Amino acid sequence: MTKWEYQVAPVLNHVAGQILNNFGQDGWELVTITDNGSGNLVGYFKRPIEA
Repeated sequence: MTKWEYQVAPVLNHVAGQILNNFGQDGWELVTITDNGSGNLVGYFKRPIEA
């Protein structure tokens, strides 16, 4: 059974691609991205825990 760890992080609009690529290079998979109601984006990421 795969065990997961999670990360919640702000995603700045003007550098969103760079931020998402950086998380991806560290093994994080974007699960969803939301607007927190004030125009700021929040990314929810997961990656498997290495045993």
